[in-house]
Amino acid sequence: MNKVCLIIGAGAGIGGTVGAKFAAHGYHAALARRSDTAGLDNLVSEIVARGDSASGHLLNATEEGAIEKLVEEVEQLGPIDVVLFNLGAQIGNRALEQTALKTFELGWKMACFGLFRLAKAVLPAMEARGRGTILVTSATAAVRGNAGQHSHAAAMGGRRMLCQTLNAEYAPKGIHVAHIIVDGAVDAPDTLGKMLGPEMFEQLRDARGKEKDGLLLPAEIAETYYHLAHQHRSAWTHELDLRAYSDLAWWNNAP
Repeated sequence: MNKVCLIIGAGAGIGGTVGAKFAAHGYHAALARRSDTAGLDNLVSEIVARGDSASGHLLNATEEGAIEKLVEEVEQLGPIDVVLFNLGAQIGNRALEQTALKTFELGWKMACFGLFRLAKAVLPAMEARGRGTILVTSATAAVRGNAGQHSHAAAMGGRRMLCQTLNAEYAPKGIHVAHIIVDGAVDAPDTLGKMLGPEMFEQLRDARGKEKDGLLLPAEIAETYYHLAHQHRSAWTHELDLRAYSDLAWWNNAP
């Protein structure tokens, strides 16, 4: 039975690419996303066409019991050795008076409470096996709150602290928790592409991406994620940040 890499938030950017990377190294990639069955099927088909193992799962992460049910189902495919929590909570910049209570709460439910529920569901089996890795994609907002980012910064800041508490409790039990701050724009059609729209996204790719390497490339991000999941426990990384070479780091950038 193959070890499983469960991806929660498997779009055509980081999530799907990380899933393909693990599948290429013998894992079964269980890809979960909220919607777009055709896009999900396409990701799975591409992995299977290369002779690797994958399955697709629709998941509404805010639905009560949905994450827990998914973990239970995927454990039937094989032991979940690696899980990537890759759900975003970006709603765009909104002034305080334009940020509804439900909007603020939704960011927290997706980014922070969702990770808590995942941990509660997946960690008992990992602890019993004495191994496992939880990779958590995060954002600049986890370490710097800018104007208009009330929901996103609070949610991502909470996610970061939750990762620290999980690490403190479970690292001694053989479980590696890694918090990855993606400090820059990712060349991903399912996230940045949808936020900007197709025309503006292509303009950005022409200006900064492609051969200019000014946008983070999902395939290169996947290399780092795979490395994190296979570090020796004498030298585990808990937190790191990723950005294109031409970008200023979050601590040097003016808000």
